[in-house]
Amino acid sequence: MESLLEQQRRCHEERERYMEAMVKEFMTKKTTHSEQINSDHRIRYLRDCYSDTSAKLAQIYLDQDGSRREEFRAIGGPNESAEFQRRLRDIREFHRRHPGEIQVPLSVEFDRLNVAGAGEVNEEAVSLVQFTDEEGYGKYLDLTECHTNYMNIKGLPRIDYITYLTVFDRLFEVSKSDKGAEYRKYLEGLQEYLEGFIDRVTPLLDLEEVYRGIETGFNESWATGTFPGWADTAGSETANRVDLSTYRSPEELASLGLDQLKAHLSNLGMKCGGTLEERAQRLFLTKGAALNSLDPSLFTRRRVAGSQVDESDKQRQIAAMEARIYKLVELVGEQRKATRENVQRKQARTGQERDTEDDADMIEEEDEDDEEEVPYNPKNLPLGWDGKPIPYWLYKLHGLNLNFSCEICGNQTYRGPKAFQRHFAEWRHAHGMRCLGIPNTAHFASVTQIEDALALWEKLKSQKTVERWDPDQEEEFEDSRGNIMNKKMYKDMVKEGIL
Repeated sequence: MESLLEQQRRCHEERERYMEAMVKEFMTKKTTHSEQINSDHRIRYLRDCYSDTSAKLAQIYLDQDGSRREEFRAIGGPNESAEFQRRLRDIREFHRRHPGEIQVPLSVEFDRLNVAGAGEVNEEAVSLVQFTDEEGYGKYLDLTECHTNYMNIKGLPRIDYITYLTVFDRLFEVSKSDKGAEYRKYLEGLQEYLEGFIDRVTPLLDLEEVYRGIETGFNESWATGTFPGWADTAGSETANRVDLSTYRSPEELASLGLDQLKAHLSNLGMKCGGTLEERAQRLFLTKGAALNSLDPSLFTRRRVAGSQVDESDKQRQIAAMEARIYKLVELVGEQRKATRENVQRKQARTGQERDTEDDADMIEEEDEDDEEEVPYNPKNLPLGWDGKPIPYWLYKLHGLNLNFSCEICGNQTYRGPKAFQRHFAEWRHAHGMRCLGIPNTAHFASVTQIEDALALWEKLKSQKTVERWDPDQEEEFEDSRGNIMNKKMYKDMVKEGIL
């Protein structure tokens, strides 16, 4: 059995290794939607383990039973040598009784965890989260059961599934008279599904923290009577009561009619049977009086037991569920939009096309991991637009098996004659020619050696010198007799007085 100090040391090591594993998981690149979800679930598992270990370590440090102080006293007292020998005997006795016992180090356990997180062991990752076929591993919502429950609520319009995906969060449009037990059961099922879906898709999101923020805003809007769909109910008990200040007698109140009187009495939890005069008399008794001060026989059994308070609490609970559902729907807004588009796309296709699409999606999901692998390329062929090596015949056709080196470009190698010819007009070659003091003209096309370029430049300069126009030799003059001579000869003859 490990000592308390050894357990303490082990907890510290576990916390450090859990933290290191979470950092590695965060830094790992996720290329697909399913990888991101699985990674978030692994991080949550590591986070929970870290919290459990920290709680265990805190209990050790609290030392409520005093065992930690006793152990310190035993190993630091005057008989520390005897304590050491005793623990050594216990260790030897343990290994004598369990000769085949092998202690697996924590490093080995966490190496296995890292291997599983890297994708080499997918079974453990897959078991962390499961989705239905309709949900597409967290891409879409599966609200078919909630739609069925919605259709079973009495008084609500019958709508198709696509319309339901558009309006299922418009709970404020539902009449208060339809928000009964069936409606509450429907809300509970809808909230349970949305919570489960969000927990599977974004496991790192703290829904309790989200609900705490919702509760604050809901309490304020409910107290002021501004919560959507409950404006006439929330705020006070008198919201359900008819204004009797304008009626002076039960006879005037009877003008409301049997149905309205029954509705007002029912809202107050009072008995709503009898004739028109009896109902008017019963409702007129509530004018200017508190309900608790009236005769209990005027109320139904449920109201006598405090049903008015219970009814108000039930309405508040239903409104609170609606507030939570509003926020949950906001969190899955992206999946909701994708679900609506997916359902419309499926309904526009035949059964065979849907089966073909499902098979294609499965194959695409299986091949997503293979796309990131390094392609097999033993001949070092260039990669095409799809990231795969081009065919070998195309490689030979473009002459990509030929490499051309240019000393002027710093011994840069160009693959294929097309790239080699194109590089003479690019910046690298122009920069190399400028460094040599040579203009990058068409005369130096296909010249790659520095020595050849300098020699050609000297030859071009000498040719330009020879070809340059010399006025003394090439400028012509004509004397009075019509003789043609160059400028130098003409000047010499003028000096001698011949002309």
